[in-house]
Amino acid sequence: MSQLTHLNRKGEAAMVDVSAKPPLRREAIAEGRILLQPATLDLIRKNQVKKGDVLSIARIAGIQAAKQTQYLIPLCHQIPLSKVQVDFELRPKAVHITATAITVAPTGVEMEALTAVSIAALTIYDMCKAADKKMRIEGVKLVKKTKGTPES
Repeated sequence: MSQLTHLNRKGEAAMVDVSAKPPLRREAIAEGRILLQPATLDLIRKNQVKKGDVLSIARIAGIQAAKQTQYLIPLCHQIPLSKVQVDFELRPKAVHITATAITVAPTGVEMEALTAVSIAALTIYDMCKAADKKMRIEGVKLVKKTKGTPES
């Protein structure tokens, strides 16, 4: 196992110094799902949830959350986001969520993609909690991360 990067020589929590790293184009893709009852999925599909258009609101929440990651996770760097995209796929027992985050920065954008998925799922949960008491969020994970030259 490699050494934890967010600890200083004394073992205390510390922000990583990325000032010597060059800015590169970085992309991260994360995914997760929220399991729902078939009747709840049908309400979402037909846009009949009382609180409103679940997927549109969850998409905006996910994008906004990615932009706020630096405030939610204490040792994350403030990075300029070039793009955040949140997509949904209605499956037989779940809404599958995929988030893509892109930046040109000296550090990665994984936490922003993971945060977008997590908050999109929590938003769906919040909007559907009156209709479904058995919802479950699961499988939030990083699927892919890449880095290249600033022009790539």
